[in-house]
Amino acid sequence: MFESLGEKFERIFKNLRGHGAISERNIRDAMRDVKLALLEADVHFRVVKEFVTRVTEKAIGSEVLTSITPGQQVIKIVHDELINTMGGPGQPFSLQPSTINVVLLLGLQGSGKTTLAGKLAKRYMKQGWKPLLVPCDVYRPAAIHQLRVVGKQVGVPSYDQGKQKKPVAIAKNAVEFARKEARDLVIIDTAGRLHINEVLMDELVEIKKAVRPQFTFLVADAMTGQDAVNSASAFNEQVGIDGVCLTKLDGDARGGAALSIKAVTQKPIVFIGVGEKLGDLEEFHADRLVSRILGMGDVLTLVEKAQVTFDEKQARDMERKIRKQTFTFQDFVDQMQQVRKMGSLKDLVGMIPGLGRQVKDMQFDDREFASIEAMILSMTPEEREDPEILNGTRRRRIAQGSGNSVQNVNQLIKQFNEAKRMMKQMFSGGGPGFGPFRKKKPKHR
Repeated sequence: MFESLGEKFERIFKNLRGHGAISERNIRDAMRDVKLALLEADVHFRVVKEFVTRVTEKAIGSEVLTSITPGQQVIKIVHDELINTMGGPGQPFSLQPSTINVVLLLGLQGSGKTTLAGKLAKRYMKQGWKPLLVPCDVYRPAAIHQLRVVGKQVGVPSYDQGKQKKPVAIAKNAVEFARKEARDLVIIDTAGRLHINEVLMDELVEIKKAVRPQFTFLVADAMTGQDAVNSASAFNEQVGIDGVCLTKLDGDARGGAALSIKAVTQKPIVFIGVGEKLGDLEEFHADRLVSRILGMGDVLTLVEKAQVTFDEKQARDMERKIRKQTFTFQDFVDQMQQVRKMGSLKDLVGMIPGLGRQVKDMQFDDREFASIEAMILSMTPEEREDPEILNGTRRRRIAQGSGNSVQNVNQLIKQFNEAKRMMKQMFSGGGPGFGPFRKKKPKHR
């Protein structure tokens, strides 16, 4: 995500930081490179022109030219202007209690509407809402069945109108059904088209008029670049949208759509799809995305992922076990499974400030997790609790049962023992306050 743009910005800023003092010519040269980088990232040309103009005007001010660290000042200006271009501080999407919240999803065919409907349903079901998925695509073969399958995967019902073929009637009846069944979130998946046409727009206008949704979202495929921006403009002008959900952002190394949509349509990006799994949905925060682009990491998103995945009591228990040297293979596999729920290991490491660019060429094979997990799960409960009993015979059995070699099993046990020794040294030498949940000892004066 934004890998290409981030690398270009890194080279530009590295060049700027190499100057002890910066002249107006240095800034204009850097802004020419920034302009090319943004255009190559498929950012809308008008957005690029306005962005570069604003940054140049601020950068050639006396504050930068007389600064002790002019390169850092320019980076800060670019950082702030990128956030402003993408919409400034995010407006949290919130549902209203004691009513039926209707969310209408629009978009071209293949943009990911059906998958996004499932992602939204899963996200808000976890928060205690009762979603209902509504299939209004009666044209594409198996579209209704596809939404039903997605609903089953997340444990959410899909409205079944039977032989009813009119999308407007399906949507109206679904809202009435939700009222009877005490469902407080109705997510309507509408039909897509290969291109924008008058018939499609008229149908969407009629559905919107019939159900009066609280939120009308355009679902746009980030990988289509400028087409995503153009479709957002067209849907907004002809139907009216409240925001954009940008899908497949993890597969778009350029990111031009994310940088252009708000500036062109004046409608905010609300959610971004960052993976194929039904849990891979994030609220859009311009400041966090800009930090990723500029290689500054994204600690807040990393913390939020950890808070959703990890339980504080569980973390305290784990720290206690490490301190007492009772950390076992079972604890290890439990923690590994929790980390896997947070997403790709490379993505997680990339959110740590200072590491994102350093690890970009490193290979993080998430299948290694599966291999390690298989070896540990091939152990008996007794072996997981007490690795000291793992003799040659037991190791051969574990290797055979997990589809690994004995050498792999030996390496795992060796690394586990080394990790325990390192943790022992860390905690024994850490002193008061060391560890994620320990209270700091007050200083005596």
